This record gives sequence, C-alpha cells and structure tokens, in this order.
Amino acid sequence: MTTPLTCCKCACVCVCVVFRSTLMLIGKAFRFGGRVRSGVVRPLARLFTGFSNMAKSKFEYVRNFETDDTCLRNCYIVVRLDGRNFHKFAEQHTFTKPNDNRALGLMTRSARSVMEELEDIVIAYGQSDEFSFVFKRTSTWFKRRASKLMTHVASQFSSSYVFYWKEFFGEQPLLYPPGFDGRVVLYPSNHNLRDYLSWRQADCHINNLYNTVFWTLVQKGGLTTAQAEDRLKGTLAADKNEILFSEFDINYNTEPALHRKGTTLIWEKRDETVIKRKKLPSGEEKDVAATRSRRRVQAHHCDIIGEQFWEEHPDVLEDDNC
Repeated sequence: MTTPLTCCKCACVCVCVVFRSTLMLIGKAFRFGGRVRSGVVRPLARLFTGFSNMAKSKFEYVRNFETDDTCLRNCYIVVRLDGRNFHKFAEQHTFTKPNDNRALGLMTRSARSVMEELEDIVIAYGQSDEFSFVFKRTSTWFKRRASKLMTHVASQFSSSYVFYWKEFFGEQPLLYPPGFDGRVVLYPSNHNLRDYLSWRQADCHINNLYNTVFWTLVQKGGLTTAQAEDRLKGTLAADKNEILFSEFDINYNTEPALHRKGTTLIWEKRDETVIKRKKLPSGEEKDVAATRSRRRVQAHHCDIIGEQFWEEHPDVLEDDNC
C-alpha cells in the first residue's frame, strides 16, 4: 500500500530537504564574499515566500482594528501607578497609621524591581500608594507603545509587590492580590518633567501633614475620626503645624524624611569590592580583592523641588538642546 504524501515521515523528509537546501544556498552566499548574487538571493526569496504565504490567514484583517498608541518622539514618557482601593487594602492588612514603613519599603522594593527590569527608566518617584516611572526621551523600549510600557510596568510592579511581601511583612498573610492602575503622560521638556515631579512631592507633603495631624488627634488626642476631621476643616499648613507643636510637642520638620519627602530612585555608580580566587604562577591559589564600578538603583528621601538635587545629579535628565 502506498504511503500518503501527507504522512509524518514524508513531512519530516520534506522539512529536512528544505532546511538542507537553505543551508546550501546560505553557504554559497558566504562564499561569494558577501556580494549580492541574484543566483543565490532569488532562490532564497522564493524559498521563504512560500512559508510567509502559509503563515497568513483570512483572519489577519482583525489586526487593522488595533489603534496606534506610539508615544511622541523626544518626550519623556511617565508611567504612573496608583494602588486600587488601597484604603480598604491598608485597613484589612492593618497598616500602621499615618505611615507604615513596611508598606513604604515594599513599594520601594517593587519600584526598584521595575527599574532593574527596564533600564531606560532614569528616575522614579513614589509616595503613599503611588509611584511614577520616567523613561528617557530617547527610549525605544516596546517601540514606544504606551499600552506596552504601561502594562509591563504595572505587571512587573504588581508581581514584585506580591513576591517581596514576606520580606517586609514576615508571617502576616497577604489576604488577597493587590491591584494597581496606570496611566501614561508625555512631557516634552525638563521644565515640564520637573514640574510634574514637584507636583507629586508637594502632594506628598500636603497629604502627609494632614494625615500626621489627623492620626495624632485620634491616637494621642482621644478624638474620634469624625471629630478629628471636623477639627481640621478649613485649617492651613501653619495651623496644622501649630496643633502638632503646641498640643503634642511634635515638630513636623523633624518627622522622617521618608514620610515628608517620599522616595526618589535614580541610577548611580557604586564601587564594589569582590574577592576573586586567582591562580599564581607557582600553582597556588590566592584570594585577591578586585574593585569594580556598577550601576545600582539608589533611594533618596530628599527635596526634588529645589535645585540642589538636580545639581548633584546632572546626568538624570537629558539636555533640552539635544
């Protein structure tokens, strides 16, 4: 009985023949010294055209429904993440009020993981349950597609938050998966980007000052949450500082910079000393110290609204004139 042409054995033979023919043609091309020869190129083109036609189908038209979300060139790409319904998440996981250093540390560790995965992020800023990631203007990651950048940052951050949970919360269980939503915003100049980061740090100060006074009134002042909220209605920053100082002997300016300024992550070079095993001419082995410089993500809890931070780290931003 004759074996059908479409049997597995014949299919394998056909594939092998095609593969061998391809290698022979490529070998000829190399022997010609890299010059274009129609006698080699054309058979190769005909050979692979068949495969390309086979890969197409009548259903491919659906790709035309995809929208172009390529980010404008020469702009900083900012991906900002916010915790979804984190007020409830914080309550159910008994976060310390007004600031839980474990939760803040976990946010920073997750953000560092994102930066280590996507090295085109030049700076990141975070406070409370949010983090902003700034891609350099010349970045070509994911062909600058906004949806790709946002989803990759969000997924990497979320998975890292779960992965490193025990590192900061020990045996306290994670009751349910946290969620983070994201958005993409473009900023064309250093001035615009710095204003954005200043806005987020100013927001950190406003929120932290309010929360510090609010929870001090509740925890130390004996007020209910409703009473504390009513007490703070219409108060300015100076009023809040006065309540803390005059009633509770707390100088807000001496509160941890992490809480007042948030966290800024940037790439910095650090010298590291490693011990290497070296074999001597005599055949003996000896431990030798070697110093090398490596880029690491470093955290800063400082003011980024003024000029000092940017003068100390001039390589973070690209020149507007480039």
